[in-house]
Amino acid sequence: MRSICKKELQQFFSSLTGYIAIILFLLVNGLFLFVLKDSNIFDFGYATLDRFFELAPWVLIFLLPAITMRSLADEFKGGTFEILRTRPLTTWQIVLGKYLAVLVVLLFVIAPTFIYVITIKSLSATGSIDAGGIAGSYCGLFLLGAVFAAISLCCSGFTSNAVVAFLLSCFACVVLYFGFSAISQLPLFRGGADYFIEMPGIDFHYNSISRGVLDTRDIVYFLSVVFLFLFITQKKLQRR
Repeated sequence: MRSICKKELQQFFSSLTGYIAIILFLLVNGLFLFVLKDSNIFDFGYATLDRFFELAPWVLIFLLPAITMRSLADEFKGGTFEILRTRPLTTWQIVLGKYLAVLVVLLFVIAPTFIYVITIKSLSATGSIDAGGIAGSYCGLFLLGAVFAAISLCCSGFTSNAVVAFLLSCFACVVLYFGFSAISQLPLFRGGADYFIEMPGIDFHYNSISRGVLDTRDIVYFLSVVFLFLFITQKKLQRR
């Protein structure tokens, strides 16, 4: 499993792809947070990272599928998956090795954004910020990224075309993140079943944990979704 993870990281950072992904994430969020009109914190008037945590999930919806789209699709297309199966590796080790590599990349993507925290603190009139709330939001953002990574890896295991894997991953992430909330807002469900329809959605639990409260139910939800998609991926590889 460690060898798979190491190989994936070497492939990712051996080209400009990995560095471009990190730079794009920082650039897009930085533009919305500090530059663009009506979205930057200067117009907002408060030293808070709420806008960053609102925007970051939408960037990750496209970034993580771009990172994982070749993880399994290229293995199938190039015929190297058969070589992997000849080695003393179980399908779970292959899946977990590739998944852990994506999580490491996710950490490299999120870690530089801590500079936003320092910047916000320096801009604060009192020189202090809601550290607990920000820490909870970062935990929620990482768990959200972990879910998107599991979904994207699963989609990559269903095709040998990396572009198709990217499109499938983006669609699945958008539907599972925002779809339940959108359906719950229909007039038909308001004031009745809207809460229960919204509850299975990813954004419901992300918004909950982003308030700075690490609720066990939210953590269990994220871990369960990750396990579900990794399990589906493992079963798909077994059938091949």
